[in-house]
Amino acid sequence: MSSRRWAAVAVVLVLSVATASAPIRRHVLPEIVQIAYAIEQRRIVYSWGGGHAEEPGPSKGTCLGYQGKIKPCPAARTRGLDCSGLTRWVYALAHGEDVLGPGNTDDHVRRMRRVKQAVPGDLVFFGKSAKKTRHVGIYLGRGRMMNAPETGAVVRVDDISRVKGFLGFYRY
Repeated sequence: MSSRRWAAVAVVLVLSVATASAPIRRHVLPEIVQIAYAIEQRRIVYSWGGGHAEEPGPSKGTCLGYQGKIKPCPAARTRGLDCSGLTRWVYALAHGEDVLGPGNTDDHVRRMRRVKQAVPGDLVFFGKSAKKTRHVGIYLGRGRMMNAPETGAVVRVDDISRVKGFLGFYRY
């Protein structure tokens, strides 16, 4: 065998070993959709700021910044989720860790990358720009999303077209 051929074989072996030991992020998009549907079945109520305690999941909300229809603000006494609290919890369950972290839709969109072709499990953001978002849902396919839409509602499936200000689809 020529020295050139030996060198090529050596490169292939080195690359094989190097890539075999590289961590591979597991494909979680279908799991995200399954988790979202399981949470919908629990009929968790919307709570402004809910889902943003130290750990992801339903929590009491806050009245800071609340502009909802129901007065006085019920969030501080309501255990539930807002839209970004829902996506944070679902992604944490699917990934095994709090990958979106605390914060709101503006904070979460910065951890994502925009994609042209959405697949179920991607997030769909709404707002004026990627720096000024106001709503997020979990894309389910066929123009539908799972979301925590507003005070007085529960986590539910809605058509994406129901919400104004579509920004795009984003993937972690």
